[in-house]
Amino acid sequence: MIATITDIDVHRPQREALAGPAARVMLKSPDAPPGLLDGAWWPRSRDLLRELPALIAVLDDALGSRITRIAVNPEHWPVIPRKIPVAGHVVKAGWFKEQDPHKLLLLSYSAGRYDLLVIPPHTSADAAARLMAAATDAAGRPLTASALIAEEEAHHGTTAAGRAMDPDESKEYEGGATSTHIGVPDRPSRLLVGM
Repeated sequence: MIATITDIDVHRPQREALAGPAARVMLKSPDAPPGLLDGAWWPRSRDLLRELPALIAVLDDALGSRITRIAVNPEHWPVIPRKIPVAGHVVKAGWFKEQDPHKLLLLSYSAGRYDLLVIPPHTSADAAARLMAAATDAAGRPLTASALIAEEEAHHGTTAAGRAMDPDESKEYEGGATSTHIGVPDRPSRLLVGM
C-alpha cells in the first residue's frame, strides 16, 4: 500500500517556526543495518543557506542531537557558505571534490555520521518518491548516491540529475514548489517531514 505525505501524521516538537517550507527528508529505520546511505533529502533549490536550516532543524529534533557539520561536493552547489545559522546554533559547511556529488554528509557529536542521497530539486515527484524509497530500503542493494540516480535514469528515463538548470527554469524550484505528493512505501522508514 502506498501512502502520500498528506496521509502520514508526522509529530515532532517545534523549537521555533521554520522560515521556509518544511524539509522533504526520509531516514532509514533506526534498527536498519548500516549501509552506504542513511536516507534521502529532496531540496527545493541548490541554495544551501535557504535549504539547510529546515533540514537541520528536522534532523536535530529527530536525532535528539545537533548536526554540527556538513559536507557536499561543489559540483551541484553554486555557493557553499562556511557557516550556516540554524535554529539557535551554527553548522559549519565544507566541500570535497572526492565526495559523491549526489550525497550530503552530516556530522553530529552524539549521533555520529549520516549520509543522505540528495535528490536534484527539479526531479519529478514520482522519481523523488522512488529515490527516497531506494535510499531507505534496508533490504535493497547497497548503492552509492550517484548509482541510485543513474539507476533511476536508466529505468525511468532522464531525471536531469546532472543537468544544470537555466535561470528561468531554476526560478520554479527556488522555494516555489508546487503541492505535489510523494508516494511513500508502507515500511519502517521514517518520513520526517513532507511537502
